[in-house]
Amino acid sequence: MTQLDDVIRQNARGGPAVPSVCSAHPDVLAASLRLAEELDRVVVIEATSNQVNQFGGYTGMTPADFVAFVHHICAETGTSPNRVIFGGDHLGPQAWKKEPAEDAMAKARTMMADYVKAGFTKIHLDCSEGCAGEPGAVGDDLAAARAAELAQVCEENAPDPSALRYIIGTEVPPPGGARSDDDHIAPTPPERAQATLDAHEAAFAKLEQREAWAKVRGLVLQPGLEFAPAHLDHFDMEQPDHLSPLLKGRDLLCFEAHSTDYQKDAVYPDLARRHFAILKVGPALTYAWREALYALSHIHIWQSGAAHISAEMERLMLANPGYWQGHLHGDAARQHQLRHFGYADRIRYYWPQATGPIQTMLEALADNPPPAPLLEQYIPRETLTRGADLPLSWPQAILQAHVQRMLLPYFAEPTQT
Repeated sequence: MTQLDDVIRQNARGGPAVPSVCSAHPDVLAASLRLAEELDRVVVIEATSNQVNQFGGYTGMTPADFVAFVHHICAETGTSPNRVIFGGDHLGPQAWKKEPAEDAMAKARTMMADYVKAGFTKIHLDCSEGCAGEPGAVGDDLAAARAAELAQVCEENAPDPSALRYIIGTEVPPPGGARSDDDHIAPTPPERAQATLDAHEAAFAKLEQREAWAKVRGLVLQPGLEFAPAHLDHFDMEQPDHLSPLLKGRDLLCFEAHSTDYQKDAVYPDLARRHFAILKVGPALTYAWREALYALSHIHIWQSGAAHISAEMERLMLANPGYWQGHLHGDAARQHQLRHFGYADRIRYYWPQATGPIQTMLEALADNPPPAPLLEQYIPRETLTRGADLPLSWPQAILQAHVQRMLLPYFAEPTQT
């Protein structure tokens, strides 16, 4: 039994879900790890194939680098590394989907080997996107065949194959949320979910990967929620649960939900009740961090007359627009607003370039604490209360406490019916 098995088995008996934090932001990771330690819970820390791969991804980290990075933050925060389940998300050929399938899959095989050798044990096999000359989304049979092939690579390269656990499924929104506020979001029909299970089971059997199939623990489905740059699709807690019957007799299989960011607090325990035992979150956490940082910058203006940090971020985003162009729509004024405040949180890609100015501001604030009324003008009381208990300088505590407020509902016990 692994930690993930324990989470799924407990959820099957009415227990909570586990949050899957998909971020490489140091404060987001530190806040998440501190919260897991505080609550005496495990947490999944996830990296995607675009973030982290053998070529460095957009973070500049290989899988081994990422594991070392998280372990370093564990040491800094006093969090037991045993609380961390390392997950690889959307692992497949999509990082190289503009290349021919043979070349993209060759790179995907190398990436899979590197992930499991580094210590990733929760492996989301996602081969749903087509490569050069293929449809944008391939069918279940081809996606499943490629997933089984990559599972075989994991089995052959993991230091301890018995620790591996697989997540399958292609009912996923675009990474980072919907591209348009007009996208229609519908829950996965049960027959579609069953077809995905059947196709993958057949593909694993064809490659004689029955031991790997026995380690499949999650099916990624769309519960009926999403976020776009300026719009949220709220989960309807009144809708009937048509998916849980698929799990009958499968106590070690659960559902995984993506793009759960920004939902109402009550949604997360309700999803857990419906056996979405793995709840992925990412942009909402860096969004919360940005909220707190911009609030601190307003305080800094009152203290020193300095320019707001958003001016520096706007300069960086305009100088290198690749991370937000194509994701944000509307006229120039609308795009300007969404660069900073959109739910898609495309600004998160630019924080590493602004480390110097941010650190200078935080140090100045730490040396000159504001009076309580000024602090309370911009920082929610709940964040102030939680931040007071963190062993950090007060501005740094505000940043991490605000992230924790966003993440806390993910740990909630399921609602009972």
